[in-house]
Amino acid sequence: MSPDPAPNAAGAPAENGERPGLSPARTLDVDALLDDPGTRIVVCCGSGGVGKTTTAAALALRAAERGRKVVVLTIDPAKRLAQSMGIDSLDNVPRRVKGTEDRRPDAGSEDTPGGELHAMMLDMKRTFDEVVEAHADPERAAQILANPFYQTVSGGFAGTQEYMAMEKLGQLRAKDEWDLIVVDTPPSRNALDFLDAPKRLGSFLDGRLIRVLTAPAKLGGRAGMAFLNVGMSMMTGTLGKLLGGQLLKDVQTFVSAMDTTFGGFRTRADATFKLLQAPGTAFLVVAAPERDALREAAYFVERLAAEKMPLVGLVLNRVHASGAGRLSAERALAAAENLAEDRIVDQGDGKAGSRNSPDMYGSSDSAPEEPAPGAGSPAIGPDRSVDELTAGLLRLHADRMQLLAREQRTRDRFVSRHPEVALVEVPALPGDVHDLAGLRDIGDRLSEGRTELT
Repeated sequence: MSPDPAPNAAGAPAENGERPGLSPARTLDVDALLDDPGTRIVVCCGSGGVGKTTTAAALALRAAERGRKVVVLTIDPAKRLAQSMGIDSLDNVPRRVKGTEDRRPDAGSEDTPGGELHAMMLDMKRTFDEVVEAHADPERAAQILANPFYQTVSGGFAGTQEYMAMEKLGQLRAKDEWDLIVVDTPPSRNALDFLDAPKRLGSFLDGRLIRVLTAPAKLGGRAGMAFLNVGMSMMTGTLGKLLGGQLLKDVQTFVSAMDTTFGGFRTRADATFKLLQAPGTAFLVVAAPERDALREAAYFVERLAAEKMPLVGLVLNRVHASGAGRLSAERALAAAENLAEDRIVDQGDGKAGSRNSPDMYGSSDSAPEEPAPGAGSPAIGPDRSVDELTAGLLRLHADRMQLLAREQRTRDRFVSRHPEVALVEVPALPGDVHDLAGLRDIGDRLSEGRTELT
């Protein structure tokens, strides 16, 4: 049973559950997106805690079972994706997911190749190592990888995780081995870190400090040493006091060894950014029907538009519903109050008085007669417990309907500000997704294209 449609200005219900004055949200056709051979990359992005990992895994599984060769790349420290897919562990290499089958009507025919699902989890440091090995000769690569400062930067530099996610995406796409790559973006506090990381790392590599530290290596020979001894003496002395002499030496050694690879980092960062803008890439913003999550989703939608990134729609996760939606919160609360009032009246009628209070004639000496055996009293009988349970359920239902109303208002506010964004809603589930069956269920719900609360 669906909830009452929102009233319009005249008090009459609006048609199809839509609020008056608002255009209905466009429906996101998930299956059409996944089936399109031109769709080669799907990027699931959004704020943390809104179900990006589950959404990415469900989309990848559904695409594979519709005949495509898919790899899903996750950056999820909780490793829930591995558990859902029945894999003991994920690493920097795609692993085949067992138990997936092509569910198309023509699956199994010689002319119809079957789909495959592979999954992997980003190993940030290993990906950084691969970039170094690809842009430096073996001797210099070994020197860089052994450098203590590099080991710190590769594992904890701000933006490294986001940049390496894009680096791994570029590697996967360059192999041209996959029909579809699904990316679960890093769980950043700010969703925009994902887009800013390549530029931020490029700015670091182009920064003044890096240019100064690389100058001696570029000059070479005696001129370089003279520059280092004269031009940098004051700065290195100051930095040595702040950072320690050994750390400064490690930084200088790292910068000198990395000098020939900086250009490769910048080139790859630019190429990855262009890949995100290219046809064949599709961004999906994932959010929950909460004010903060949709506010950040709206900000991300606007940023994607400014960067000319191909946004295809919004996935609204964890939308609540009610099977008794025609009973409004106000009516439920009123009914609960009526039950409470009736119980008070029944308690008064069920007792003639108290042993220590005047009876109906004003005498405090007489005691009320004991009720006849089996007669019972509404104050202590089974009717009381039934009424209390019913009133409690009515209040719970009122809370649920108020939650639905808040979600509807939040959703409507987003739709009114971004009517161009296609939308699909996924109902809230009673528990976590922990297996392939749960991911299939999510995929089925995504494909239904439901865009109104029920």
